[in-house]
Amino acid sequence: MTDTHTDTRTHTPAPSAPSAELRAALSEAGLNARVTVPDADAESPVRVTLLSPTDARQLARLIRTGTKRTLKAARALREICEGYRIDLPGLRVEQGRITLGPIRIDDAARLARLLDAVPQATEQPSTTADATTVKALLDHAFPQATGGGTLSVSVRENAPNLLDLGSIDARTARRLIRALQF
Repeated sequence: MTDTHTDTRTHTPAPSAPSAELRAALSEAGLNARVTVPDADAESPVRVTLLSPTDARQLARLIRTGTKRTLKAARALREICEGYRIDLPGLRVEQGRITLGPIRIDDAARLARLLDAVPQATEQPSTTADATTVKALLDHAFPQATGGGTLSVSVRENAPNLLDLGSIDARTARRLIRALQF
């Protein structure tokens, strides 16, 4: 008896090299740039040749379009925090995420209260709070207010009146904005 079943193996294509991915994206966008990798190693830095001014402008537009939602969320978050007198001087978009940066303890405590970490009437905004307590309040309130979003909060050892807030994605930022609007 002859077995007519053929042993077929599914072949999963290897992920494309970063240089090939970039080369394809630039080509799809109609941009003229040569992409090279100095070494054959897939983890080697990728080099892009000089772009014409027109292509450079187009690439900048494409990047801004791709990050538009994140930039818009960062701007809205800055505006709503300014409205509540919460100073986030380090708020910026970095690598596709919104970094909140350093925050004074009293501003962090105000943010925690706005996120319902403590009853609004128990403390006045100017009340001095302990950094560890405020960190714990934000660690508890932030995920609840943002539907599970996470934010790293750390106490600065060398600056006891500051906390460091990590970064969030645009979706979590929009949830935070909605939580602060009510």
